Amino acid sequence: MSTLHSKAAATFCKDRQKTAWHDETFWALRQKRDAMMHMLPEWESLREHASAIKKHTLTHLADYLDMFSRQLESRGVIVHWAKDAAEFNDIVLKILQNHGVKKMVKSKSMLTEECEMNPFLISHGIDVVETDLGERILQLLHKKPSHIVVPASHLKREEIAACFEEKGISKEKGNQDPTYLTYCARKSLRQEFMEAGAGMTGCNFGVAKTGDIVVCTNEGNADMTTSMPKLHLVAMGIEKIIPDYASLAVFQRLLVRSATGQPTTGFTSHFRQARPGGEMHVILVDNGRSNTLADEDHWQTLKCIRCGACMNTCPVYRRSGGYSYTYFIPGPIGINLGMLADPRKYSDNVSACSLCLSCDNVCPAMVAPGSQVYVWRQTLERVGKADKLKKVMSEGMELLFDHPKLYTSMLHLAPLANLVPEAMTHYSNLNPWGLGHSKPVFAHKCFHELWKEGKVKK
Repeated sequence: MSTLHSKAAATFCKDRQKTAWHDETFWALRQKRDAMMHMLPEWESLREHASAIKKHTLTHLADYLDMFSRQLESRGVIVHWAKDAAEFNDIVLKILQNHGVKKMVKSKSMLTEECEMNPFLISHGIDVVETDLGERILQLLHKKPSHIVVPASHLKREEIAACFEEKGISKEKGNQDPTYLTYCARKSLRQEFMEAGAGMTGCNFGVAKTGDIVVCTNEGNADMTTSMPKLHLVAMGIEKIIPDYASLAVFQRLLVRSATGQPTTGFTSHFRQARPGGEMHVILVDNGRSNTLADEDHWQTLKCIRCGACMNTCPVYRRSGGYSYTYFIPGPIGINLGMLADPRKYSDNVSACSLCLSCDNVCPAMVAPGSQVYVWRQTLERVGKADKLKKVMSEGMELLFDHPKLYTSMLHLAPLANLVPEAMTHYSNLNPWGLGHSKPVFAHKCFHELWKEGKVKK
C-alpha cells in the first residue's frame, strides 16, 4: 500500500474500537442498499438504463447544456460559465459583492469543496455558513468531509456534543442526546438563515428539457437556503445534466437507494426560476471535465452521480477512513477523480484498493471505479510514480513466466522458502505486506506435478 495512505490509515486504525464502528456503520448502509435493490426486480435494467442515459448525454453534452441554459434564461435566470475553480470563485464573489452580501448560507455541494470556495470567500470578508447538519458540524470543527453523502458520520455523538458546547450552540453541559443536539443545531441555523443575504445550493441533476435544478436533501436545508434569502446561487458541474423528466425518474429511483438505503430523500426540490422579487444565478463549471470527457480510458467517471455507494462497500475505505486519502473525495471514485485532477499529486491513492471490484457491482451508473483504478495502476510508470520494488518484481515475474524451464526449476526450489524463519519475513522496509500476514507455506509438490501423477481430478 502507498506510503501516504498507509501512514494515515495506520493512524486511523490505532483506535480499534472506532475503526470497527466505522466499518460497521458503512457496511450497514451497504446492507440497506441491498435490501432496497432486492425490492426492485428491474434493478439491473435500471442501472443499465442509467449508464446508457449518461453516455448519451455526455456524448451530446454541448447540445444539452445549450438547451438547459436557454430554458433557464427564458425565465430570467442568469447563467454563468466557469472554465475552472478560480473563475467559479471569482464569479460567485462578484455576484455577492454586487449585492452587498456579507453572509451566505449554503447547502451541501462537493463542487464548492472541489473549488475551495469557502476559504476563498471568507478571505474576502464574506461569511459562509454550511446548513447541512454534517457539513455544519465539520465547519465548526474546521474539518473536511470524510464521505460525500454522510460527511460527518465518522464522528460520535460525544464529539459533536463537546463541539456544540464549546461553540455555545448547546446550553446543557453533558447532554449528548441526538434529538437535543439536532434541535440546538436547527435553532442556531435558523438565525443564520434570517441574517443571510444570499443562499447557495448544489445540484444533483440539471434537467435540460425543462431547465430544472434538482436538489435532494433529507433535512430541507436547501429549501430554507432558497426561500429566505432573495438571492439564490447554484453551483453545478456540467456533467450533472440529464435530458428530461423520464431520465430523472430513472436516477431518482437509483440515487437514494444506493446512497442511504431509502426509497427517496425527505425533500426533492426543483428550482426553475427565482422566487418573487428575487434573483437566481446558475454557474456551470467545467474545471477539467471537458478534459475528462476526452479521455477514452476514464471518461465514464463523469457518469458518477455521487451516491457514495462505492465507499460504503469498499473494504479499504471502511477500515482506513476518509481522511487517509489525499484527494478531498475518498474511496474508489475519489481515487479516480484525484488521478484525473493530478496523477502525480494523487497517485498514492491508487494502492488504496484491493481490486475486489465490489464498487463496480454496486455503482448505480456502472462507472466501474474499481476497474478504472486498475487501469490507472498501469499508467504509474508513465507519470514517474511506479514503485521501484514492484517494478523489479514484475520484471522478475515476466522473466520467469516467459521461460518454462526456469519456471519449473523455481517451483521445485520454492519449498526451500519454508526454512526461512517467519520473523525474517516481517521487516517493514523490505516486506510491508508481511506486517499484517503470516508467512505462506509452500507445498512440497506443485500443481503441475500432482496433475501429472493423476492426483488432481479432471
